[in-house]
Amino acid sequence: MAMTDSAGGTAAIAAPAAPGAVARTAGELTLLGAIWGGSFLFMRVAASDFGAVPLVEARLALGALVLLPFLWQARAQFTPGLWLRITGIAAVNSVIPFTLFAWGAERAPAGIGAITNAMTVMFTSVVAYLLYRERISARQLLGLIAGFVGVTVLASGKTGGQSVWPAALAGAAASLCYGFGINFVRRYLTSLPSAAVAAANLLCGSVLLAPLAAYTWPAHAIPARSWGSAVLLGVVCTGVAFVLYYRLIGRIGAARASTVTYLIPLFAVIWAWLILDEPLTLTMGLAGALILAGVAISQQRAKK
Repeated sequence: MAMTDSAGGTAAIAAPAAPGAVARTAGELTLLGAIWGGSFLFMRVAASDFGAVPLVEARLALGALVLLPFLWQARAQFTPGLWLRITGIAAVNSVIPFTLFAWGAERAPAGIGAITNAMTVMFTSVVAYLLYRERISARQLLGLIAGFVGVTVLASGKTGGQSVWPAALAGAAASLCYGFGINFVRRYLTSLPSAAVAAANLLCGSVLLAPLAAYTWPAHAIPARSWGSAVLLGVVCTGVAFVLYYRLIGRIGAARASTVTYLIPLFAVIWAWLILDEPLTLTMGLAGALILAGVAISQQRAKK
């Protein structure tokens, strides 16, 4: 899941939080990690019955429906030119990566996509350097190398005798798209309410994808289990999760809220193991450790 920092780092430095507030924040971060980790489970369940594009259309439309009240409140700020810009960003930040993850979910265990999703933080730094010449530190470069090694290890693995490299590469490509999307949101949309931007992003994405989704919509009946997964994916893992995430950004800032990245692969693997009986392979464990270590290294601040 992409974590769009449209708060733009505007939060003031707060006084040390009370123990109750710390516990609340930790609980909400854990809950968000569990929800976003569950999105890979729901994609794994529903993708084979829906197909990647129709599933993503359902996800975008349902997520936009949940966030629509926030967009309605800020509707006066959304000019025609702004809508055009958001439509372009939505293609990179939602339509393409969601479709790549859903495509990968048809072909590999849920943990594969979740592990590669952790590279979003590092790709965001790389894209910021390439496009806007933001400084990239030696730590970030080292973390990126560790992440790439992790993806290589992940792509070399097999599940049930079948290679998972197509899903691993699709997940890495989706994370790269998130890296571009987050930078575009930071640069062009930071003056707008975060939840309204998320709603507009999802709404534009659903409109963009609607013709292709209608054309590829499955002719067969979709089982109730897959419908339930699609609804949970759109309503909970997209709509509700974005509300929770932006609330965390407002309280603790975007940098601390982004630490949820560390929890998503863990929960995705746990849910897939508990509910779908998917095994945790050695390559998945090693790749996950390398990628998360890369994220941790890249996010450390140099000591003064």
